Amino acid sequence: MVEDKIKALFVFEVMGRPPEHLKKALEEHISTLGKNKGVEITRKEVHEPKPLEKEGVEDLFTTFAEVEVLVDNINLIFEITLNMLPAHAEILEPAEIKLKNFDLSGVISNLSIKLHKYDEVAKTITMERTVLINRLQEMQEKINSLEGNIKKPKTGKKETDKKKSSKKKSSKKK
Repeated sequence: MVEDKIKALFVFEVMGRPPEHLKKALEEHISTLGKNKGVEITRKEVHEPKPLEKEGVEDLFTTFAEVEVLVDNINLIFEITLNMLPAHAEILEPAEIKLKNFDLSGVISNLSIKLHKYDEVAKTITMERTVLINRLQEMQEKINSLEGNIKKPKTGKKETDKKKSSKKKSSKKK
């Protein structure tokens, strides 16, 4: 291994359909990883999609890829983890890594920024959901009030009585 490089293993998983699209999407994801400066893919193995075996779920597939990389520094390991969201990450070599205070602070800051973005998205979605629920409830109340104001057509004896009386009036006019 080249001095100061870090050898790591990432496992990426995808789920969806159709199965041929899963494999293609995973290949593209791995290709994006390889385009990062300071990242060299040394081995990749993309497994064949298999049907998801979960009760009540049909026509859904899952697959995964194992990707070994050589990276220039520990910050790249954290960037890959935060931005590409592998299901698993493992540092294979070296056995020990020395971190400078400055580097670790940068990693913590990046993690904090990412978490704040997720928190912002979660809060926005929660607020939008609340607004939509309130609007649906308002619409339901309007529908219910309109249904109460709808006059139903009269049927039966009263209807025929009206017809008879209108016939009587028209015959009197003649």
